[in-house]
Amino acid sequence: MLILKVVSRLLDYPTEALFGAADEMIAIVEQSGELSVESRAALVEFIRQLTARDLYDAQESYDLLFDRGRALSLLLFEHVHGESRDRGQAMVDLMNVYKTNGFEVDSSQLPDYIPLYLEYLSEQSPEYIEEWLGDICHILTMLSERLIDRECYYSVLLDSLIEVSGVEVDRVEIADNVSKEERDDTVEAIDKEWEDKEIRFDDPMVGQCPSAGVHQSQNSLDPNTVNQVPIKWHDADAAQVAGL
Repeated sequence: MLILKVVSRLLDYPTEALFGAADEMIAIVEQSGELSVESRAALVEFIRQLTARDLYDAQESYDLLFDRGRALSLLLFEHVHGESRDRGQAMVDLMNVYKTNGFEVDSSQLPDYIPLYLEYLSEQSPEYIEEWLGDICHILTMLSERLIDRECYYSVLLDSLIEVSGVEVDRVEIADNVSKEERDDTVEAIDKEWEDKEIRFDDPMVGQCPSAGVHQSQNSLDPNTVNQVPIKWHDADAAQVAGL
């Protein structure tokens, strides 16, 4: 599905090659049958606005938007597992899905990087695409609402993916929760994130093995089912991500 390749490129770091392919991307969007007329028009306008900018300004804006703080991280598992141990296993599982389906990752990015995830999906069947996009729709909606809250036109890209998924999203409550969030990309928030934590020697957990009581999960998915079943987010995880 070419429209996913276009959105994948647009969500990635802006480059000279991307800017040079503006007309080609616009042509693909205008011929896309997966999006409504309104969505196609909005996506074309996004491409024109982005590629009309100075490249270095666009790159700086991208860094400040997606690489400053975690709220707008383009790593899917950042929003589900955070820094927990489950995140590592989820990475292994997703990489196994890619390999089982013949998708070779030639990138330094982590497997849950959304542009990479879209690149993989673009080579799958429409039914597969809808199921896997639907599986992360709550994350896409959350990211879109955070971008809208910051009055950023990148929200158009996430909205396009939600439309392709075919999932009907009730955004009212998610938008309300997003509006109450504290920004994590301010200087104060970043300083607080990186400040040294107080060491408490009277903490009963100090000295205990971090892995005590933790059961190790399987190292990979069942190869007989890995290409059939998408990675499911638990309902509790979905609610937590959406702030519900």
